[in-house]
Amino acid sequence: MIKKFEIKSHDGPGRVGKIDGQLTPKIFFRNELKIAPSEGSAYNIDREIAEFNVNETLRLAREHVNDAEIAVIQGSKYIDLRIECLKQLEEIGYNGFIIANGDALLTNPKELVEIIVSLKKEAKKSSYFIFPFTEISFMPILSYMGIDGFLADSANYYSHLNVLQTPTKAYDLNAYPIYENISQNELEDKNIENMEFVIKEIHAHMKNKSLRNLVEERSGTTPQNISALKILDKTQMDYLLEYTQLF
Repeated sequence: MIKKFEIKSHDGPGRVGKIDGQLTPKIFFRNELKIAPSEGSAYNIDREIAEFNVNETLRLAREHVNDAEIAVIQGSKYIDLRIECLKQLEEIGYNGFIIANGDALLTNPKELVEIIVSLKKEAKKSSYFIFPFTEISFMPILSYMGIDGFLADSANYYSHLNVLQTPTKAYDLNAYPIYENISQNELEDKNIENMEFVIKEIHAHMKNKSLRNLVEERSGTTPQNISALKILDKTQMDYLLEYTQLF
């Protein structure tokens, strides 16, 4: 069996922790991870299909437990299926998890908050969560809710769209030629560089106990971002008070 990541659990979401000696949250590159195959599906589908995909994901995870270190939590929009998938994956032996349908969740703030907080509450302390696809401006609030890492895939995706991701805004370089004659590979590098900068920002604010300030600052970047924070405050205040640095 391959070695799973060793995680030093932080005091709670929004606090500094470590995975394999590196501070969380951190950026993960897919080619550096051994991810168990899963049965993916769209976010908004019938429950019967979501149940089938969860069962197939669990079957594949069992088959690959000796050569994989990360599993994918499926379940589409159904929170109970997500939790069931998480718990059975933990029983199989996984402690690192990718939350499927990240792109869809970013456009559904209510479901984003409900799914992440529910998974964090139900997970073992040794488990850690990776968000697969994110706009950079969402990284502070996702870290605030307890996400431990981000896949670098989004940097590549946006580079193919000729979009520059910055800490506060996504720029379509066709309309805003901030960088002229930039190649797709160069743009991907810029997006990765900006992701790494925001990770450093988050670490610094965690250390100074001011992550909430950064979250509030970035909440105004998109309607979905500010909605997520309002929903988090309205529906999960007990969770925030127990686990996060509110001020």
